[in-house]
Amino acid sequence: MKRLWGYLSVITATVFFGIATPFDKILLQEMHPLAIAALTYTIAGIFLFTIRQSPFKERVLNILNKKNNSENFINKKDYVILIVTALCTAFIAPILYLNGLNQTTAVNASLLLNVEVLFIISMSLILFKEVLRKKDILGMGLLIMGAVYLATKGEIADIFFKESFIGSLLIIAAAFFWSVDTVLSKFLSNKRDLIWIAGLKSSIGGIFLLITTLFLGISLITPWEMLPLLLFVAIFSIGSSFILIYFAIRELGSTRVGAIFPLSSLFGAIFAFIILGEPLTAIELLFGLLMLLGVFILYWNPKKMS
Repeated sequence: MKRLWGYLSVITATVFFGIATPFDKILLQEMHPLAIAALTYTIAGIFLFTIRQSPFKERVLNILNKKNNSENFINKKDYVILIVTALCTAFIAPILYLNGLNQTTAVNASLLLNVEVLFIISMSLILFKEVLRKKDILGMGLLIMGAVYLATKGEIADIFFKESFIGSLLIIAAAFFWSVDTVLSKFLSNKRDLIWIAGLKSSIGGIFLLITTLFLGISLITPWEMLPLLLFVAIFSIGSSFILIYFAIRELGSTRVGAIFPLSSLFGAIFAFIILGEPLTAIELLFGLLMLLGVFILYWNPKKMS
């Protein structure tokens, strides 16, 4: 039953994260990328701290920590990790991602986010001295092949001068900073007060984004018709997803969560096709599925997964 809730948590998070891509694309029609990032992460932080100060706090925490030996304390090392992950996932990555999304399609951006797994594996090899196996080389090869095609659309000549290529590079860079967060989040996932952890992460990123936005003189005014989308992304795709991912890592481990979360890219591409009417060509779908296959090969371990 514990694993069931873990699987439900990470799958729910992938749906929330996937639908954020077409919603962000719609918001970009009326708002600056920095303004969207600043408002969504700030609202996410406010939402999480509101829950933490409400009568629902203990009920939520009891559900999250049921039959689990979670840690009640947060030491200085944890706060250092929290600040680093906050800057990576809630400040740098959103800036790169939304600017990249502004220059390419939501379908393309969603599928390219699969390269996050490539960065996670590479960091694990360097930081944790993991051994690279033959199957890992195949999986990484499929990810790289898919990323190269989606970034260039198969046109190698003059790609550096195309706006969509620059956008793809920004998406890939955002995936790198999100991968740093994924690798380090396992050190925080066993804390009891996941609402505090997620709220602080969102707020740190939101504050830095707000300061940057105001310093550059970018307007934060949000059209009324865009407010529902902004609130959905902030509350569900960011705030709630942070908690769900922490909980899923605790219940399933980072390996299983890492194997499942790339489904968000597929959900994102499908939602972009349905909501925005963006073309999802057979060749894009093929390379997207090849990247998912690469993810499966990288994480597949018959001994551990049995």
